[in-house]
Amino acid sequence: MREVKIEATLEVYDDISELPKAVKNLMNSAIEARNNAYAPYSKFNVGAAILLENDEVVIGSNQENACFPSGLCAERTAIYYAGAKYPGTKILMLAITASSQNQVTDKPIPPCGACRQSIAEYEIKQEQPIEIYFMGAKGKVVKSNSLANLLPLLFENSVL
Repeated sequence: MREVKIEATLEVYDDISELPKAVKNLMNSAIEARNNAYAPYSKFNVGAAILLENDEVVIGSNQENACFPSGLCAERTAIYYAGAKYPGTKILMLAITASSQNQVTDKPIPPCGACRQSIAEYEIKQEQPIEIYFMGAKGKVVKSNSLANLLPLLFENSVL
């Protein structure tokens, strides 16, 4: 038996004002998308914005459905649209923001497990990491240089 240590390195910004201009603009697009979320059941609005290598920005927001789990998360809404509209175009950055209609969300909210796996699929496909920035409605913003920091033992096609 041997022990394996897994580490992740993340950067933490105090708030959106500390972000580089391009990232701040992308996060503002995610905030706009969050405002268009359809979340009548969870009351939890999420917005995502993706910057592609062709400088296009693709947004997504969570879209719920009374027939759980038929809804879709903001991250997957955006990433699947990017894959459909701009096939073969690499994803450079992903910004995510989440807010509750019931309380203040001032802690960074990372992507859920299903979204992490979907993002991983695109990182593997494009053979290039995706920078991921995530936050609540306000407060600190976390940056990961790759999805591998958030899902270190990812399930990929080489195991199939």
